[in-house]
Amino acid sequence: MNLFDELRARGLVQDIMPGTEELFEKEQVTAYIGFDPTADSLHVGNLGSLMLLVYLQKHGHKPVALIGGATGMIGDPSGKSAERNLLDEETLKHNMAGVLAQFKKLLDFDTPDNPATILNNYDWFKDFRMLDFLRQVGKHLTVNYMLAKDSVKNRIETGISFTEFSYQLIQGYDFYHQYKNHGVKVQMGGSDQWGNITAGAELIRRMEGGEAFAFTCPLITKADGSKFGKSESGNIWLDAAKTSPYKFYQFWLNASDEDAGMLIKRFTLLPLDDIDRLIAQHADAPHERLLQKTLAREVTVAVHGEAAWEHAVNASAILFKGTREQLMALDKQSLLEVLEGVPTHELQRESHGQTLDVVSFLSTETGILASKSEATRALKQNSISINNEKVGLDKEITGADLLNDEFILVQKGKKNKYLVIAV
Repeated sequence: MNLFDELRARGLVQDIMPGTEELFEKEQVTAYIGFDPTADSLHVGNLGSLMLLVYLQKHGHKPVALIGGATGMIGDPSGKSAERNLLDEETLKHNMAGVLAQFKKLLDFDTPDNPATILNNYDWFKDFRMLDFLRQVGKHLTVNYMLAKDSVKNRIETGISFTEFSYQLIQGYDFYHQYKNHGVKVQMGGSDQWGNITAGAELIRRMEGGEAFAFTCPLITKADGSKFGKSESGNIWLDAAKTSPYKFYQFWLNASDEDAGMLIKRFTLLPLDDIDRLIAQHADAPHERLLQKTLAREVTVAVHGEAAWEHAVNASAILFKGTREQLMALDKQSLLEVLEGVPTHELQRESHGQTLDVVSFLSTETGILASKSEATRALKQNSISINNEKVGLDKEITGADLLNDEFILVQKGKKNKYLVIAV
């Protein structure tokens, strides 16, 4: 299976320039994708494009990850309905350091035959005078040509600044510069970048008389049509400080059956035959969620390492099936990670003596249940657990019940969990 056979089987080809496949069949190709450092971390939406470089390298070609130290100062209008905030140089440098570290986790920069390369377009733009740029580059693309691009057409009515209008010309020059100086013949990216990418190929033709190539992957949407890569609390980041490995793992684990088959093809290096077998096994026993568990393991290990994946699995198991002792042993950070999103209630430490009866604890002291009679009824029905242990009417809450001297986990029935915070 060649590169494009695999990419198509994984659903990773949308637009493609004529001659692109033939180029990859006859030579080792150097190809690039650009990433603007608009944040100090990539998110899972960026990961979709980054996987193109991973598959490229897997098939023996040379990947280039271009960091947009210059274009990050401008703002890409593609897919945007309004002007992007301009970032200062210090922020961009900070962001670039975070993004570069993530490139190095997923791409191999040390293999002798086809090492990955990182370039920064600030290196060739920092000394480029505006008049020289207009004379050498701007004269090659007409305004009519630039206006025809979807990224511009979609903003004409709402307004687009000259700054963002010029973005496709600047990105186009990136392609030209790398073509001329680094042997880059192909640009890749998400389908929303097609206009910018083709502008670069046109510049190469007009400025150098050369021939360049390109292809894009589809933007990923969920089966229900909603945007991929976000949770209720926002983006799912690759940086562990912005999205914990546990939350990252849970994001993939919670994929729907309809989405999991698509995601495991696009975001893992598992052989396609193995994926087909997993999909068939999952169809026979969907309740075991084999597809989601495999997807979550593969992506979490790739981004955060095996130890982080094991920790996420163990923490999740403790939350849902662990003993009181295992729950007590979880450190505070892990406990808060696995309980993120669980409704919280406060308990005043000074509102009682050394002990508190469980009925008052559930009702008047925390408000988890509306009344003492409701609390009594739930306890008689054996539907209340405290710190993963069933309790009855005779239970007394003491300091020994505090997890990390601060929290108590309450569960009513099979699904309703509450986190009590002693203040």
